[in-house]
Amino acid sequence: MIALPGAWFRMGSDEGEENERPVHSVWVDSFEIGTHAVTNAEYARFAPPPRRDDTNFNDPDQPVVAVSWFDATRYCEWLGSRFRLPTEAEWERAARGGVEGKRYPWGDDPPDDSRRTLIGPERVGRRAPNGYGLYDMCENVHEWCGDWFAPDYYAEAPSRNPRGPQSGSRRVSRGGSWRHQVKVTRCAARSSIPPELRYTDYGFRVARPLH
Repeated sequence: MIALPGAWFRMGSDEGEENERPVHSVWVDSFEIGTHAVTNAEYARFAPPPRRDDTNFNDPDQPVVAVSWFDATRYCEWLGSRFRLPTEAEWERAARGGVEGKRYPWGDDPPDDSRRTLIGPERVGRRAPNGYGLYDMCENVHEWCGDWFAPDYYAEAPSRNPRGPQSGSRRVSRGGSWRHQVKVTRCAARSSIPPELRYTDYGFRVARPLH
């Protein structure tokens, strides 16, 4: 886990999808977030990883995949001590690594190998971390967040510790995917799916408040 102090940051993007607008200042209280997505080895202490018999997905150091939002939430509850999924705002603050206004954690240009061919997620922590020491924030697997998704939420979101709409039909996810043609996403890029679905490019990382 990496601890991040409470801070303001600029959330969203003017160059992405409409649901990333408007760019707005957000305060996020201090919290901890996993240095990488939860791995098969870590998840196996709680329950058998869903793709444990598939050699493309069962390496102990690969992120666990094919978990629903409910599966990820239950894992956090099993960990105890106030563990939970990160909010969408916490995730974006963490992904930016302390750098404002850049498309990716490392700058404005995607990596040279962003279109490499993969048949499963890479092992966690094999590529350079961002400025906070966090790995794979905008690549490898989509990561569940705690929030319900609404495309127009930013226009009405509170400026301090936003936690998404009160209800909805889809949960927020963030980050890139090993199976997309382009493997990385911008820090501000938003995605969502219904919480009961399980896909092999969906995983999660854990978070915990510090107060």
